[in-house]
Amino acid sequence: MLTAGRIDSWLTIAQQALYLAVITAVLLHMLLLEQPDPSGLPALARWYYEYRSALVHFLLGALLNLYAIFYFKSSSLLVSVGFLGFLVVPLLANELRRVKSAGLAFKFALLSLCFLSFFACLVPVLAGSIGVALFLLSMLAGCVPLLAAAWRIRSAAPDKFVLARRQILLPLGCVLMGFLAFYFLRVIPPVPLSIPFIGVYHQVERTEAGYRLSHERPSWRIWHNGDQAFLAQPGDRIYVYFRVFSPARFSDEVQLRWHWKDAARGWTLQDSIPIRIVGGREQGFRGYGFKSNYQPGEWKVQVETTDGREIGRVYFDLAAAPAAPRSFMTELD
Repeated sequence: MLTAGRIDSWLTIAQQALYLAVITAVLLHMLLLEQPDPSGLPALARWYYEYRSALVHFLLGALLNLYAIFYFKSSSLLVSVGFLGFLVVPLLANELRRVKSAGLAFKFALLSLCFLSFFACLVPVLAGSIGVALFLLSMLAGCVPLLAAAWRIRSAAPDKFVLARRQILLPLGCVLMGFLAFYFLRVIPPVPLSIPFIGVYHQVERTEAGYRLSHERPSWRIWHNGDQAFLAQPGDRIYVYFRVFSPARFSDEVQLRWHWKDAARGWTLQDSIPIRIVGGREQGFRGYGFKSNYQPGEWKVQVETTDGREIGRVYFDLAAAPAAPRSFMTELD
């Protein structure tokens, strides 16, 4: 987490592309050519045949690590835990001796997972937005390298195509179906977006120095962001302030959805506010929404993409209070 660059860093993108190219070349070489007797080989060739499997697993581990971090940053854990498990289980399995000695099909499945994750991150960065069409485009792009490799094998070595279909195309298809299922269940984190901060306040004011956030939170409630125990006097507004990280040149819309917990029906949508975001700021795009009509009880506010994927959420309890003098504490962001 300390060494991973920004998701839109061209150095980080180039490093991923290099790792993917090396892994693909080595796995295809392992598929098409049996390992020769090392005794008659030059020293460099002997080194390659001895360590190529370890090299593949090292590079796969590095990529899976990076994508786990990107998805983790973009996720609301309560929603995305299933997909993160889909990614983290192979990451951990890649370290097991039994898996390292497994056949090429599992290695190509891990490579498919990396290719699809790479393009799921890259396409929105290049397009400057997200959505269903761009996600499907990223999945198509993620399939192209391995489909092209299988097509090349069919043309150059037809006797190996049945093996390629079983070792390359079948794992790719299984991983692709998993991605599509998780996407349409809306549990794939909306990379490259993430919310580093979200909180509830009595007042949000934009000033030349930044946003002034006013709250009544006691200093000992360090786990709260602003007034998550909100005492509403007559005429108060409830403000939800957030920061959304998005890549440079990114411009899209998010929805701020307000939910109230009804005793009979559970969480019910009360309001939805569209907010335009622009990327590039290191600390994230700053935005807020407010609500003037509300009732006491439990509330949650979710920040979602236009395709319905959750980026982050905040819970708060609201209680009515009579008009009385009070003093707010302020923070500048």
